[in-house]
Amino acid sequence: MLPAIVVERLPRLVRAIRCLSARAIGDESVILADELAGITAMVAEKFTNDRTAEGIQKALLLTVGCVSLGLEHELGEEDDDATLDFLIDEGAEHAFQTGFRMVRDLAALPEDSLVGEYDQDPVYAQRRLKDLFVDICAADPYQNWAGFEKFEVQYKQRKAVQAIVRAAGWLRRHHYAGPINDADLNAEGVIAVAIIFAIEGGGRIVARTGQADFERLVKSVRKNKPDYEEGWAALMKQVPAQHQPVIAERIESYRTNCTVIQKIRTRTAMKTLFAEFENYAGSELDADYG
Repeated sequence: MLPAIVVERLPRLVRAIRCLSARAIGDESVILADELAGITAMVAEKFTNDRTAEGIQKALLLTVGCVSLGLEHELGEEDDDATLDFLIDEGAEHAFQTGFRMVRDLAALPEDSLVGEYDQDPVYAQRRLKDLFVDICAADPYQNWAGFEKFEVQYKQRKAVQAIVRAAGWLRRHHYAGPINDADLNAEGVIAVAIIFAIEGGGRIVARTGQADFERLVKSVRKNKPDYEEGWAALMKQVPAQHQPVIAERIESYRTNCTVIQKIRTRTAMKTLFAEFENYAGSELDADYG
């Protein structure tokens, strides 16, 4: 059996610098080296310990990765010679700032659909940025690096979470009893409540509820036997286009997988049904009900 072929993929900055060996050493090389040294010193001061050899070494790895991240974003499939030309023409600082801005934008996106007050805390936000910066940008110049791919995966995941959080936020603002302004948000819980209550029909948007209203819903559905699809269509008609994909995806899932919707018309005991509902609504249940 033939051994697997390992494709070398060093950080983009390293691959570009290698091309210098084929060129005459001039002012451009010296300027680039000085610029990278300056960036490394800045990273050491702000993100590592600039007074230890270990801190300087860590700063070097972060500089290599962050500049490489910016280069990957700016240049795509361009070859290494073109990357070196970009570094000389635009400067390593430009590539570094591009990479750091990407990490900063990623850190600003929600990681989870459970949003708490601490997510808005500046100290927590700074720590989250630093952790992401280290996670994505630490790049050994002599080893393969997949920081750009890691960034793309995380960005796609977080944008999907952001869409869920924003859809839940819209539902909260349009709650039938008035806007809900709590800092803590269980986005999936809000969407679950809205979809489950939508089966009653009438287009009333319910973003938070309690045990009494849930029991009223169950009795109403059992008595009136509404068309669930009509209820969901009435809900979707009110939801803005940008939030419709999230709500539609959840409706599709709940149509066949939501135990509350499956059991609500059966003889399942109210206590059992409410316990099932709690699993979906979570912290979006009004604590005033017992």
